Amino acid sequence: MIGRPNVGKSTLMNVLIGQKIAITSNKPQTTRNRIQTVYTDDRCQIIFLDTPGVNKAKNKLGEYMLNVAERTISEVDVILWLVEPTTYIGGGERHIIEKLKKAKAPVILVINKMDMVKKADTAEVIKTYSAEFDFAEVIPISALRGNNTFDVIDAIVKYLPYGPAYYDEDTITDQPMKQIVSEIIREKSLHALSDEIPHGIAVVIDKMKTRENGICDIDATIVCEKDSHKGIIIGKQGAMLKKIGSTARYEIERLIEGKANLQLWVKVKKDWRDSETLLKNYGYVDKDE
Repeated sequence: MIGRPNVGKSTLMNVLIGQKIAITSNKPQTTRNRIQTVYTDDRCQIIFLDTPGVNKAKNKLGEYMLNVAERTISEVDVILWLVEPTTYIGGGERHIIEKLKKAKAPVILVINKMDMVKKADTAEVIKTYSAEFDFAEVIPISALRGNNTFDVIDAIVKYLPYGPAYYDEDTITDQPMKQIVSEIIREKSLHALSDEIPHGIAVVIDKMKTRENGICDIDATIVCEKDSHKGIIIGKQGAMLKKIGSTARYEIERLIEGKANLQLWVKVKKDWRDSETLLKNYGYVDKDE
C-alpha cells in the first residue's frame, strides 16, 4: 500500500485483516516503518505492506520513511495506490505516479473516503486519475465505513502468483509484540498532543515482562526533542502523561488479553530525527543496510 499521508492506508489494512495492527491518526508521519500483516482465506494468502506516507523529507527520519515507501514498490506482486476523491492531482501524487511508471507490478487505484463526496462525483475522479496512468483496476471505497473494502481483496487475488503460503493461517503480523505496544503508546500520544509535538516523539520499550500471575509489566520512554515538549507531554501535575498511559494501557490489555502495568517516562534527545545512531536505536533501521 502506497499513498500520501493520511489517505487511509493503515485504516484499510486494519479493516481487511480484521484486527488493529497499524496505528492511525489524522496527523502526518503516523506510520513510520513498513508494517507487515497477513490476510488468509480459502483462496489465497496476501501479505500487506503498509508503507509510510510519501512526503517531502525534512530530516533523516523523513528520508528513511521515503526510502522505505519507494523501495517497497519494487518488491511486491501488486501495488495498491490509495488516493482521496479529488480531481486535483498535486505534486505529491505526481511524484508517486513517476515511481509507479517504473514499477513492474500491476497497480490498483483505491479511491478512499468516498463517504465524503457525492456518488455522482466518482466518475470524474476516476477519469482524472485514469488519464494519468493505466491502472489494472480502479476501486472506490470507504475504509472508515467498510464500504467496498473486500472488493480490494477480490481484485488483488486476480494478480497474485501461485505458490505456497508463507505463514500459517492464524498469523496476522510478523511484528514483535514490543513494537506493536510502542506504536500503541505513540498513537495515544498523537491523539492527545498538539500538532507540533507528535512529529518529534519516539517511544522505546525499556522492559516488557509477564509475571507468574499473568500481569504484564511494561516500562516505556517517550522521547521528545525539546525541554518545552517534555513539559507538555507530562502536563500539569502529570495529567497528560497519565491520560496517554491510561488510554494506551486499555488498548494494550485488549491486545494481550490480560492485565498490564504500564509505566511511562519522558526523555529529551535534541534533534534525534537527524541522528542516524538514535534513529537506529529507536528502531528506524533500513533492512537493506
